[in-house]
Amino acid sequence: MKVNGIIPKNYKNLLDLRETERAIKMIKDFFQINLAGRLNLQRVSAPLFVKSGTGVNDDLSGVEKPVTFKVKALHNEQAEIVQSLAKWKRMALAEYGFAEGEGLYTDMNAIRPDEELDNLHSLYVDQWDWEKIISRDERNLDYLIKTVKQIYSVIKEAEDRIFAQYPALEPTLPQDITFIHSEELEELYPQLTPKEREDAICREKGAVFLIGIGADLKSGQPHDGRAPDYDDWSTPTTDGKKGLNGDILVWNPVLKRAVELSSMGIRVDKEALLRQLQITGEEKRLTYSFHQKLLHDQLPLSIGGGIGQSRLCMLLLKKAHVGEVQVSIWPEEMIEEYRKNNIFFL
Repeated sequence: MKVNGIIPKNYKNLLDLRETERAIKMIKDFFQINLAGRLNLQRVSAPLFVKSGTGVNDDLSGVEKPVTFKVKALHNEQAEIVQSLAKWKRMALAEYGFAEGEGLYTDMNAIRPDEELDNLHSLYVDQWDWEKIISRDERNLDYLIKTVKQIYSVIKEAEDRIFAQYPALEPTLPQDITFIHSEELEELYPQLTPKEREDAICREKGAVFLIGIGADLKSGQPHDGRAPDYDDWSTPTTDGKKGLNGDILVWNPVLKRAVELSSMGIRVDKEALLRQLQITGEEKRLTYSFHQKLLHDQLPLSIGGGIGQSRLCMLLLKKAHVGEVQVSIWPEEMIEEYRKNNIFFL
């Protein structure tokens, strides 16, 4: 069996298993406390599963299937494991009574059984999901950029913090993050695939926020898929470009490739929701409770996203595989092949 993924040559594990566990806790404690302070977020509890057919669960790029099961106590109604919490968080902001400028964050745990397992992809997903209420005037590119800079500053501070504790883990991130639109990136590297473009720009810049993911580019294809009912990827911004969303991408020097740490954006308002459902031919979703609430002004305007916990730990601890920083299920052939190369899974 061919093992998916990258096995770096002469890989050196800089922390043993117990040191790794201590360092993971240090990163997670530091990051969530400082993220909450920087963005004015309160931690809340979140569901592991929701009822099917409500439109609350996210379908990510539109093709992933959630894990489902029947609930005996609810007359065998079907429930499904969350894939992310973009819609749930926005509903929680309204139900909990958060005010403009306030937000929430939570630990989001999910199971994605259709994932192709490799260095970055696991059946188990752990991320910080966050959401914040904004004003109508803040639904613009400047506010998105300001928020990205705040998040990146916490990522950079976490890298400095872990280096102070473990001097072998030398910082590699640049002081500042670079902003570029997906259309500009396509123009820079028209001969490359979207993932190859990400590698090229991150190899040069170190850390990039790629703006506008979901709408078709000049090539006729989007840079990557996005569901039509949470991020706003269709609103015109500047120079005829579109999109109030994007990804935080960083260069991983161990894997020698770009890695997405966060997908985030300003969320759809009524106009963007209707436009994007029409573009994707998904108008049937308008019958779902989440979409009805949005259409009837029962949900606040917001910005939000997810930040990968294991991916951040991988980056800062110079790990080669996500299995080194989280516990999941892996093919035995993968475990053995990586173990031969000094890569040990938790």
